[in-house]
Amino acid sequence: MRTPRTLTLAALGAAGFAAISMFSLGCSTGGETRVGRTASVNTHEQFWAKLESLCGQAFEGQIAVDSTRSDDFAGQRMVMHVMRCDSGVILVPFHVGENRSRTWVFTKTGRGLRLKHDHRMPDGTDDDLTWYGGDTQDAGTPTTQEFYADSLTAEMLPEAATNIWTVEIVPGEVYAYALRREGTDRRFRVEFDLTNPIEPPPLPWGHERPRIN
Repeated sequence: MRTPRTLTLAALGAAGFAAISMFSLGCSTGGETRVGRTASVNTHEQFWAKLESLCGQAFEGQIAVDSTRSDDFAGQRMVMHVMRCDSGVILVPFHVGENRSRTWVFTKTGRGLRLKHDHRMPDGTDDDLTWYGGDTQDAGTPTTQEFYADSLTAEMLPEAATNIWTVEIVPGEVYAYALRREGTDRRFRVEFDLTNPIEPPPLPWGHERPRIN
């Protein structure tokens, strides 16, 4: 005669064993997914904290790569200023010579991070080309995040639909902003020296009404 335990195991049969196995696998997969999401959130937060730690400071930079050799940047003094840091918004004006039209706008989206380019005219009104940019699509790293062109950018500038902007922050060393256009040789990179903070520049054009949405 079989013991009750033997009967119970026998009654489970192959179907019961399969069900238990599937349940175990499901728990394992779900755990990995949660861990993945947590890692992504933590990575974005770590990057954000590095950027936020620069708030109020300004740094001088120089072009490292410019495949177009644009006259807009050649021979110009370049300064970035981490001007404003709120809970979910960081504004970083990028001055090129006397041109104070550019501000990088970083925001948290709930799913990752977003980078937009706010371009203004000297009177503070919007430039004809403004508010292009994109979102992160993966966890990135605590020091480097990539922002992929969004649908607004593709509509505004079809040739920029494959743009990927990269921002790199190595504390105490360098802040870098870069662009690559997939499928082309378009490349741009400017690097700022974090070892030597400088006097903050004048405020950017249109700073009285920052655009953060």
